[in-house]
Amino acid sequence: MIKVLLAEDHNIVRNGIRSLLDIEPGIQVVDEAINGAQALEKINAGLEVDLILADINMPELTGIELVKAVAQVSPDTRVLILSMLDHENYIMEAINNGAWGYLLKNVSKEELLFAIKHIASGSKYICSELVFRMLFKPSSVYGTQLDEKTVSSLSKREIEVLTLIAEGNTNMEIADMLFTSRRTVEGHRQNLIEKTGVKNTAALIRLAVKSGLIG
Repeated sequence: MIKVLLAEDHNIVRNGIRSLLDIEPGIQVVDEAINGAQALEKINAGLEVDLILADINMPELTGIELVKAVAQVSPDTRVLILSMLDHENYIMEAINNGAWGYLLKNVSKEELLFAIKHIASGSKYICSELVFRMLFKPSSVYGTQLDEKTVSSLSKREIEVLTLIAEGNTNMEIADMLFTSRRTVEGHRQNLIEKTGVKNTAALIRLAVKSGLIG
C-alpha cells in the first residue's frame, strides 16, 4: 500500500485529487495539509508516508522548501510536485533539491497514478508533456534541432517509453510498468528510432542525457 500525504492549499483541488486516489487500489491518502508548513509538522510529528503530493505555490512553506526539509528529516519519504508552473527553472530546482517527480496539474488521471506508482517503486518521473518540451528544445550540445512536425508526431506514451528506456529498463520491465505487452513496447521503441532519425537505442539514450533528462 502506497501511503500518500496531500499538500495543497486549494480545497477544491485537494478534494478532487483525493477523490481520484481514494478509489485506487494500492494507494491510501493517510492525511492532508493546507500548506507546506503543516505537511512538515505532520512528518515531524511521526506521520509515516511513502509519498507527499505537493503544490509549489503554498503559503508559509513552498513546495520547494518542503522538498528540502523532507529530504533532511525524512529521507525515505518521496515528494512529487504537482503544479501549474511549467518553466524549466522550477522543474530543475525541484529535482535538484530532492523532488522525485514533477507533474503539471493538467495531467490525466492515468499519468498521475502512473507517476505515484513509478516513484513509489524507486524511480523519478517528470510528466510526459514536460519531458517532451525539454527533450526537443534546441540544444547546442546535441547540435541538431528536430523540426516541429517530428516533435508533434511523438505520442505521450512514446515519451514515457523513452524515459523508461533511458533509466535502463528492459522491454519486459517497461511492459509491466505500463501494463502492456512487450511487443507493444518494442513497437514504441522502433517508432522512436524512426521518428527521431537516430540509428539505434543507444542514440536515443544519448539524446536524453544530452538534453539533461538523466545524469
